[in-house]
Amino acid sequence: MSATSPTEAGSAPGDGAVPRAVSASPDMPPGAGGDRASLAAAGIDWLRQRGAGILLVIPALAAIAVLYAYPLVRSVVTAFVGEDGGFTFGNVVKAIEFYGRDVLFSIGVAAASLALIAAVSIAIAGYLTLGASPWAVAILRWTYRWPLFIPFIVAGQTARSFLARNGLMNGLLIEGGLIDAAAAQSLLDWRGLVLTFAWKQVPFVTLLLAGAMASIDRSTVEAARNLGAGRLRCLFEIVLPQVWPTLMVGLVLSLVTIMSVLSVPMMLIAGNPTMMTSMMAHRVTYYGDYAVANALALFSYLITAVAAWAYLRVTLRREMAR
Repeated sequence: MSATSPTEAGSAPGDGAVPRAVSASPDMPPGAGGDRASLAAAGIDWLRQRGAGILLVIPALAAIAVLYAYPLVRSVVTAFVGEDGGFTFGNVVKAIEFYGRDVLFSIGVAAASLALIAAVSIAIAGYLTLGASPWAVAILRWTYRWPLFIPFIVAGQTARSFLARNGLMNGLLIEGGLIDAAAAQSLLDWRGLVLTFAWKQVPFVTLLLAGAMASIDRSTVEAARNLGAGRLRCLFEIVLPQVWPTLMVGLVLSLVTIMSVLSVPMMLIAGNPTMMTSMMAHRVTYYGDYAVANALALFSYLITAVAAWAYLRVTLRREMAR
């Protein structure tokens, strides 16, 4: 059987049929040109529909990459680079050898501060939600937010003048006859750090927690109250379990803040041990040793990463249980 020419496919030219067009390139499969044109048209339509959104996101992504991601990666890499430019664990070993006590001190201060923040925030938010005295709730709601608008450096100076041996707190106690002047003690140590961090972060966590408590279904609380449950029992057995994730978010964010504040430990503690941020600043300022400072910063990264991992694990487990 002989091969059919392109003009003979289907019918002869003279019987009214339109002959099929011959492909411009012998290597291009039939329909490939149409597929490419349709893909290009689809791409243009997609850009027209979402191009504005992409343009809005690009500045934010660029800012995150330049201001956060790049410094973080550079800090981690520099911690493992030696003086000869090679890979080494010497900087981490030196950080542990010189500042191991400061790392443990920072962990202890952060843990104590978070415990105090959680306790006070639960108490304030619980009273704002379940309090029986309208005027007390109004006064508390109006006053507990004040520290939110005070910078950490001002909080540090206030704590220094209030908690010193000759400060305002001991002066009031001595004038009130509660303690003797010779027994006055300075709280410019780990106790001052815990109190200052808690005083600064309690309003933030309380604001989150009170908002979450206000959004829960009040019928469960009213039902428990009708069955004879007290306010304290309603708080810990009904309200708090429903807002536990919000509390965890506030504590994780407070931990990040505590581990990054420099002004408060430098103003309250003159000796050692102290917070890691002070030692990192000391290492850079007096020695120009960014490698050891970045190695010390690795412990801050690990602490906050573990806290974030624990929060995500608890949250995912609660979501799966539902």
